[in-house]
Amino acid sequence: MKKVRCIAIYLPQFHPIPENDEWYGKGFTEWTNVTKAKSLFKGHYQPILPADLGFYDLRLSEVRIAQAELAKEYGIEAFCYWHYWFGNGRRILERPFQEVLESGKPDFPFCLAWANGSWTAAWYGMPHKILLKQEYPGTEDHKQHFYTLLSAFKDERYIRVNNKPLFFIYNPRELPNANDFMRLWNELAKKEGLHGMYFVGALRGDKERLDGYDATTLLDSYDNTPEKYAFLGRIPRAIIRRLLRVVRANLLKVPRRVIEYDDFVKYLNNRKLGEKELPLIMPNFDDTARIGLRGTVMINPTPRKFDIMFKNALKKIDQKSPDEKIIFIEAWNEWAEGNYLEPDRKFGRQYLDVVKNNVF
Repeated sequence: MKKVRCIAIYLPQFHPIPENDEWYGKGFTEWTNVTKAKSLFKGHYQPILPADLGFYDLRLSEVRIAQAELAKEYGIEAFCYWHYWFGNGRRILERPFQEVLESGKPDFPFCLAWANGSWTAAWYGMPHKILLKQEYPGTEDHKQHFYTLLSAFKDERYIRVNNKPLFFIYNPRELPNANDFMRLWNELAKKEGLHGMYFVGALRGDKERLDGYDATTLLDSYDNTPEKYAFLGRIPRAIIRRLLRVVRANLLKVPRRVIEYDDFVKYLNNRKLGEKELPLIMPNFDDTARIGLRGTVMINPTPRKFDIMFKNALKKIDQKSPDEKIIFIEAWNEWAEGNYLEPDRKFGRQYLDVVKNNVF
């Protein structure tokens, strides 16, 4: 019997699409960034390359089945696919999940995370240039969005909490009238024979609170790892951080932020969960493959340290009901963020072993 429900966040950007061809060059996929990555300072481990599954193409059902079999073997309960809905029916990168849904294969649980946010030219160093704008046209669009996903919500493989389909919202602050949105979807779900929806909202800071959500989780938690600058006296820490990051990138030629993984583990372990919060843990992070010196790097990550983080997360949800004993793992395959459970050429399956040893 499993001690916990492990849900791994899943990136579908490993196949060509016309938009990426236009923006980044013909044939672009996430592997394009992964394979061009370089070590930027002494001890910086790049490029980070896959092992067992290779440089796969998610248009192939064999790849998706192999991923699911691997995840199941090591105790992952479900993939949480990033889902893109920009308003007015505009979608992107939907093919892998749509084929999973329509084919019935792999027979492996899933849920969806709405990555509600505009796509920018940040990878070109132009974060304010909008490539694809996130829009919220209103009630009719919310209805269209719901009914577009209804067949997924009704699928037997869809992850449920308290008998409700779990739906993750990446950017709750941006969603206008979020409580009205959730109320509408709950009404539509019940109208269609479901028991309602189970909404998970992503927090971005220790002090942030979200009202109306069934649960929350702290996403991109590396941004909250404390940095100590006591020797600089009373200068506000936020100003110091910005100054030091500029110096690192422009003068020292190292990434704007370098985090010791030990400090990150300590931060998460010492942090108390909110009343409705579910833990989210990370094996590593390094997005320099995408944005070079403007990126963030965790140094000295190991499966042993990840195991410490995992065990601490288990303790924090010990008193939750079996249905809500959930740990999110960021991520299954965010390779260009150095953030993945899939086997790589350095540690093989050791991170997966950590999951397996803690789940069963």
